[in-house]
Amino acid sequence: MTEVSSLTGRLLVATPALADPNFDRAVVLLLDHDEEGSLGVVLNRPTPVDVGDILEGWADLAGEPGVVFQGGPVSLDSALGVAVIPGGANSDRAPLGWRRVHGAIGLVDLEAPPELLASALGSLRIFAGYAGWGPGQLEDELVEGAWYVVESEPGDVSSPAPERLWREVLRRQRNELAMVATYPDDPSLN
Repeated sequence: MTEVSSLTGRLLVATPALADPNFDRAVVLLLDHDEEGSLGVVLNRPTPVDVGDILEGWADLAGEPGVVFQGGPVSLDSALGVAVIPGGANSDRAPLGWRRVHGAIGLVDLEAPPELLASALGSLRIFAGYAGWGPGQLEDELVEGAWYVVESEPGDVSSPAPERLWREVLRRQRNELAMVATYPDDPSLN
């Protein structure tokens, strides 16, 4: 078995060729990636459900739009909190209730009292479900050309316009990927 180079903290950006409707133009933040598999959340799938409808205490801390995001097709009845702690990449001590994933991005313990983290949070998103891959499955999809792997930025987690995130992430790339951002929604109409 080959050693897996961790992609934790990076973004998976769906290629136009990816046929799975769960991931059409998806931008996935990888929260964990190792030889046991991968787990991430789709950053650009807002739902019409307000955060306050399911996690009342966290509603005031959630960034705009203040809705729950569909993190992926797995375990839609579970919630994950992903937050950015300003300066989190440089601090030696993480606030209680927050676990660093990559740089300033981390997971929030939604069982903790929200006021424990309120003063430290820069942005917070709540996700219903997640995207998951078994051992080697994501690597196979990468070889097949289903995903572009790019660096994340803390602002990706809290994009105020998640419907534009796929294009924005591609557009900021310094190579031919920037051109993919102009790929039409329906190429048959060209």
